[in-house]
Amino acid sequence: MAKATKYVSKVADEHGNIAWSAAENQIWHELITRQLSIVNESACDEFIAGLAKLNLPQDRIPQLNEVSEVLNAETGWRCEPVPALIGFGEFFRLLSERKFPVATFIRSRAEFDYLQEPDIFHEIYGHCPLLTNPSFADFTQAYGKMGLNATKEQRVFLARLYWFTVEFGLLDTPKGLRVYGGGILSSPSETDYALNDKHVERKPLEVLDVLRTQYRIDILQPVYFMLTKVSDLDEIRKLEVDDIMALIEQAQALGLHPAKFETKSTSKAS
Repeated sequence: MAKATKYVSKVADEHGNIAWSAAENQIWHELITRQLSIVNESACDEFIAGLAKLNLPQDRIPQLNEVSEVLNAETGWRCEPVPALIGFGEFFRLLSERKFPVATFIRSRAEFDYLQEPDIFHEIYGHCPLLTNPSFADFTQAYGKMGLNATKEQRVFLARLYWFTVEFGLLDTPKGLRVYGGGILSSPSETDYALNDKHVERKPLEVLDVLRTQYRIDILQPVYFMLTKVSDLDEIRKLEVDDIMALIEQAQALGLHPAKFETKSTSKAS
């Protein structure tokens, strides 16, 4: 979260509104209509239900207060505008207060299919529908509280828990594989890859296993972890902070699993 970015977030006016250009609204339109065309076959039921509640506009980027109004009514969350990248401390604090950080920029057309930084499409379309779900909303807040109580070294391990659930989580449902991770849901290429590629490893989620699994932010993921339903996150949320820290100590003692990719110095995995 502390690395450099070429994007600059927009500043809202005194009413909390952001002036988006016609070109930026067009990018939103193309992104959301493309993802909506496959959402029923790829996303979990909980995401689809949340998407219906948000009723996101397709012709323009929504204002954050529009999204916050729905989130607050459903689960007490709201969107918090932030710069393109924020530090871990601020990230954890916001989540612990049920404030979801949203970088107020949208990707360029050159990075239409994938970008490393979380833009407003990733945050609003990818994550906010599930923030209407009590289990997902409570887990996300609990994760923020875990991070506030963690050391710098422990936060590196905690980042993997967020990555393999909130960002790149899958569900193994009676309907087949479905996506709940926002990093997948906001990327058409990753959606197809995560659900259909025969070389992908898909594993039932065990917290200790997740904490030991390395990842890279700039590639399609070689491994995904599966729950059966979003409410399975309740079992992780109910772990005491001491329990999570004990699991992190176990992960540190056991060491990381061998990377399933070529390691790079820019990776967040180490």
